[in-house]
Amino acid sequence: MDSSRAIMRWETEGGATHVADRRAEAPKRPTTEAHDARARDRDSREWLRSLRAGGATGDKAIARLHALLLRAARFEVARRRPSLPHLRDQLDEIALEAADDALISILARLDDFRAESRFTTWAYKFAVLDAAVKLRKRAWQGQEVPLEPATWCLFASIAPEPDDELEQRELLSLLRAGIDAVLTSHQRRVLVALTLNDVPIIDVLADRLNTTRGALYKTLHDARRKLRMHLAECGVAL
Repeated sequence: MDSSRAIMRWETEGGATHVADRRAEAPKRPTTEAHDARARDRDSREWLRSLRAGGATGDKAIARLHALLLRAARFEVARRRPSLPHLRDQLDEIALEAADDALISILARLDDFRAESRFTTWAYKFAVLDAAVKLRKRAWQGQEVPLEPATWCLFASIAPEPDDELEQRELLSLLRAGIDAVLTSHQRRVLVALTLNDVPIIDVLADRLNTTRGALYKTLHDARRKLRMHLAECGVAL
């Protein structure tokens, strides 16, 4: 009986209403998120439809996309401007080239879009990456890419403590012997360029060696593995 009175009192004072209100409020968050996702998907589908439409509709969509890509490229160029003062007169040209090339890449890859993000976010990344690559390439334009070690003192750029000097000389000697003995000429060139001479891996070296980024990573990985094995056989643990 007491329990019945308590329930009746609770309902009379609005407890049930509060619970009902909370239950009604609970779905609001996922519903809003679902609505946002649907809106994002509609926006992306509209981009794809317009870009594939051809005619005036397609031309207008391409112009809008190019404007977005140009903003993205200019943002990346501006972000890197302080570290590239010698390129300041070329930055607008680089941004425009990046937007142009990104547009061509995107139009050729529309079927690759998987709707894991907004279409504009997906497209934006093309321009940012292309601008970064072009900046680094332009920074190295006309410069020699050193593929062989001019001096082995590059390994010892930080002066060792006196007690460590002998140990370091011995390790460098083993490394030099290992590089000469166990690496192929191609592995040696890639290792030296990327670890000693700090050549940008995806921007310059791949072009100069007429290869790909993935192939360079594989070559570097194999070279390091061989050197570790060589040092282990010599009694040096890394």
